[in-house]
Amino acid sequence: MIFPDLLPETFVRTTIDREGDHGARWLGELPGILRELADAWGCVPDGDVLHGGVGIVVPVMTPAHGPAVIKVSYPHPGNVHEPDAFAVWGGRGAVRLLARDDARFAMLLERVRAESLAEVEDTDEVAAVAGTVSRRLAVAAPGGLPRIRDMAAGWEEELRLDRVELAHGVAERSFGAALATVRELGPEQPRLVVHGDLHARNILRAEREPWLAVDPKGWAGDPAYDGGTLLKALGLRLISLDDRADVGKAALRVLDVFSEAAGLDRERVGRWAHFHVVRAAFHGRRHGFRVARGGPYLDRLNAFVDGLAEVLL
Repeated sequence: MIFPDLLPETFVRTTIDREGDHGARWLGELPGILRELADAWGCVPDGDVLHGGVGIVVPVMTPAHGPAVIKVSYPHPGNVHEPDAFAVWGGRGAVRLLARDDARFAMLLERVRAESLAEVEDTDEVAAVAGTVSRRLAVAAPGGLPRIRDMAAGWEEELRLDRVELAHGVAERSFGAALATVRELGPEQPRLVVHGDLHARNILRAEREPWLAVDPKGWAGDPAYDGGTLLKALGLRLISLDDRADVGKAALRVLDVFSEAAGLDRERVGRWAHFHVVRAAFHGRRHGFRVARGGPYLDRLNAFVDGLAEVLL
């Protein structure tokens, strides 16, 4: 087998839509990059090409490690520290890093199954598994990882700007509570490795451990932050609940189960989750969501997120 020159159409389209001409040039170089990496790491293709939002994943066989994948991400500052996080974890709660080429934003990773935690129907199980994975990932952070405390001032500025520039339905008390979280919890951070984007689609079923994390941001700070990324991604499950009281009950249940499994302070998890939802409410007005960029469904999502922020207070 040889590495394909054709990349998945959806990945090509979304990359060009997001990155423009630079993205198109990178896509043109990508098949050659994959072939050179395969030669360097002694790999041969072993399955269909997969992709996420910003990276391509090619299943391969290697003489030293057996089944693996080559992952190449679009060159972006947000992708720089992914291999650093994998290196610190050393396979604890996450896929193993087998080789890296930082100049090309490329890694050779342990291969796991394509089934994600998002396919599990029981929301309690999703929250419990995510919390268990979060607990395993919360190891001492080395120097060099971006720190959440250093991001807090930028988040405050972003919230203030969005509140002024965007027509929105975020209640004043929700905005104030999100701002207080950034001010009060942002600077007060432990020095632990934080995934940064821990949601059900980024937790995959595996053999070595039941579930392993992928696609980390690789930050240092408070793992309670990740309770919010989990809840935000579960929003499409909650939107099917018509009654606001039911939505609130279900959302709080997710945070309760996650916090207990992760061994985290429930109040901090709840405050970070509320911050994430308020931030998502503004993001929806400015950019839309992955599942809706415009139209009536986006309007429904925006209204739902506004309401979710209220019930989390």
